[in-house]
Amino acid sequence: MSFEFEVIATDGLARAGILHTPHGDIPTPVFAPVGTAGTVKALTPRDLESLDVKLILANTYHLFLRPGDELVRDMGGLHQFMNWQGPLLTDSGGFQVFSLAQINTIDDEGVTFRSHLDGSKQRLDPQRSMAIQQNLGADIIMAFDQCPRPDNRDEVNAAVERTRRWLAQCRAAHPHDDEQALFGIVQGGIFPDLRAKSARYATDMDLKGYAIGGLAVGESKAEMVAALDETLPRLPENRPRYLMGVGEPDDLVEGILRGVDIFDCVIPTRLARHGAAFTHHGRINLRNARFKRDESPIDAQLGNYASQFSRAYLRHLVMSKELLAHYLVSLHNVDFLVRHVANMRRAIIDGQLKAYAAQFLARYMGGESPVE
Repeated sequence: MSFEFEVIATDGLARAGILHTPHGDIPTPVFAPVGTAGTVKALTPRDLESLDVKLILANTYHLFLRPGDELVRDMGGLHQFMNWQGPLLTDSGGFQVFSLAQINTIDDEGVTFRSHLDGSKQRLDPQRSMAIQQNLGADIIMAFDQCPRPDNRDEVNAAVERTRRWLAQCRAAHPHDDEQALFGIVQGGIFPDLRAKSARYATDMDLKGYAIGGLAVGESKAEMVAALDETLPRLPENRPRYLMGVGEPDDLVEGILRGVDIFDCVIPTRLARHGAAFTHHGRINLRNARFKRDESPIDAQLGNYASQFSRAYLRHLVMSKELLAHYLVSLHNVDFLVRHVANMRRAIIDGQLKAYAAQFLARYMGGESPVE
């Protein structure tokens, strides 16, 4: 049953499923917190287990540069290195190469760039990306792709063609999915015909899963939803569908309503480091002076460890730049998103997703206060 995907219930276009992996089953839809350098910032694996996290994403680019993929391999692989026994997914490194590094050369074979850490000259191509991810040993690995600006048609079209060629090279470098499942990535920016073309290229490879890339990178929410509407119907119903880098609570609703199965995003821990927290009535900024004497928890509907502390105390920690603030608010934010997606999964099984989505969005978008 390794890497088999089964749909157990549907509600409209939404699906509840199970993705079987060597390190355990992943109930879908699922939200995966991001452990960029082999750790979800501020949280331990024990914390993540307590929050019922089923999948973590780690970053190929960062782990390749430090501590090095060969070191991770020699230490028993990423699961053992970070002491996480559940399923892992690694991205290809492509997004970070294009967004973080000082790029010297992009060509049809790969990318030559300088490390953002020490300026050293590096090369990443489909074969190298596969080799790095094989050394890391994640359950799900991503094909090397080019993530362009979403609204430049010429650039997007070139990226679609490169992504197609690179996917074929990744499949050749990783021909078997016995221990690691290879997912392809659909690009195409905001252009319907390019999305359709890229989806056709990817699905022609008959892979274990398919990701939708190149969204949440500057386009409007309406453009993102339109791209999903164009792409998702073109992906096989018997394979998991992964929307990369999306984690806003309302975006999770829109994605699941359209049939997305897997999400990842850095947003819960990134917001926490700036004192922002999710609630069922919208996002709040704990730096706001109105929380100075607020005795209530961040969100009374959640019962995690962070709920034992008042907003007043958490504001004090944030304003004092105490590390405990990062821990507690990160714990809360990850819990909020994981539960939110798990609630939608239950609603799909019960045939109540539209009702849940409408109720959630009415409260969340209505807001408790403006973000400051």
